[in-house]
Amino acid sequence: MKKYFTPEEANALLPSVRHDLERLQAIKRRFEVKFAQLHALKEHVRKYGKPEGEDPFFALECELEMMQLEADTGIRSLQLKGAELKDVDSGLIDFPAQIDGEEVLLCWKQGEERIEYYHGLHDGFIGRKRLSGE
Repeated sequence: MKKYFTPEEANALLPSVRHDLERLQAIKRRFEVKFAQLHALKEHVRKYGKPEGEDPFFALECELEMMQLEADTGIRSLQLKGAELKDVDSGLIDFPAQIDGEEVLLCWKQGEERIEYYHGLHDGFIGRKRLSGE
């Protein structure tokens, strides 16, 4: 059975959600740096050849795989809380809810103090509406 959140329940999770999100953002930044290094190394090997007897890609590929596992763990942590990660860069997180019998998503964006908005299931961030009483 799907968990629906009240605004109060979702707001109570924000400290933990913020922590998970910041961790995911840090992993993503590290991943992008390592991925660029791997790309540059592949270009270098393409131009100049591979060093004899060693795999120049192995260490970077292992680091990237480890970061992917870390990211998967962070995403899973959010999912276990009932939160839905919509965009890691802008810090968009949704929480399933019901308002007047309609299924909606409580919408929080990193930097906002608390959840004050919601949108329909297919409206996205652009369709955000202010919660009544907020």
